[in-house]
Amino acid sequence: MRAIARVLLTSTLIVAAATALWRYRSGPKEAAGPAARGIPVTAATTVSADVPIILRGLGSVVAFNTVNVQARVVGSIVKINFREGQAVRQGDTLVEIDPRPYQVALDQAKATLARDQATLASARKDLARYAKLQNQNFISQQQYTQTQSTVDADEATIKMDEAAIGAAKLNFDYSFVKSPIDGVTGIRQVDVGNLVQANAQTLVVVTQLEPIYVIFTLPESDALRVRTAMRGGTLPVLAYDSADEKEMAQGALDLIDNQIDQTTGTVKLKARFANSDRHLWPGQFVNAHLVVDTMRNAVTAPSVAIQAGPDGNYAYVIGKDDAVEMRPVKVTQSERDRSLIASGLQAGERIVTSGYSLLAPGMRVEVKEAPLAAPRETSDRRP
Repeated sequence: MRAIARVLLTSTLIVAAATALWRYRSGPKEAAGPAARGIPVTAATTVSADVPIILRGLGSVVAFNTVNVQARVVGSIVKINFREGQAVRQGDTLVEIDPRPYQVALDQAKATLARDQATLASARKDLARYAKLQNQNFISQQQYTQTQSTVDADEATIKMDEAAIGAAKLNFDYSFVKSPIDGVTGIRQVDVGNLVQANAQTLVVVTQLEPIYVIFTLPESDALRVRTAMRGGTLPVLAYDSADEKEMAQGALDLIDNQIDQTTGTVKLKARFANSDRHLWPGQFVNAHLVVDTMRNAVTAPSVAIQAGPDGNYAYVIGKDDAVEMRPVKVTQSERDRSLIASGLQAGERIVTSGYSLLAPGMRVEVKEAPLAAPRETSDRRP
């Protein structure tokens, strides 16, 4: 029995040793397989394109004109001629105040003028008759002078009457409250039957939306660059939504403020937008993209390919033998997942876009996906 046990123990040890030897010999071959094939990565090709140089600022939309429409005469409202949110034109009647008192005052002023005109006509006839008598020495110079003064006084009265008629007409016209601008009405703040006072309360707010302004800020360090670029012509401004993802409108820079805010270290800029589609609305927050220049035939690369290292940005460039080179890269700007390369890369080079955490200079790689196509322009509306 002991002999049989020794044989079984010896056989077990031989099998175990053989298994360990097989694993030892086969292990390095399995580990060397992926290295021989290369590290799996994805890649993209750098491209040459015209790239706008953009300065970004946070801003808000401001109406081109905003008017608080008020009554200029006292009276009761008899009619409201607009709907809330309605587009109105300059001169459209918005609110009617009872015009009857002002019509009566106008008629009275016209009657007074007619009376005084008759008085003036009589005085002029007297003056003409007295002139003949004075030439024949039938009346004294004093009588003639008094008649002349009467005519002068009556003429002055006529002018006063005409001014009174003008004031009465103006008050009558003011009883029809009209829109001073083209725009959109807001929420009305009065109802039919309300008694309103002159210049005391707002009846409705009319806001001009076409065109419209966007006021935004930039760091004071960009002020000189913007002023220099403005000398070369009009600078485009793109308005994006609050998430800075969707372009809403394209306009042009109108002005840069004449002073820098020392509290925030920023400068205000004002851009005008046609806003014919009314995508911009007063009070709305937007991200303004100011295009100060355009780089022609510049090298661009996916932003995901640019990595940050202790010595600056770098990218892994794939050579002809699929070995990677770690190359320092300088980036001018990153916009819409594309980076504008100032130096370090040339157009047409393949660069690693994922899998670079396993890489080191000189390693071979295997591109698992086809190179990414050159991306579409971030905005077809850019100049």
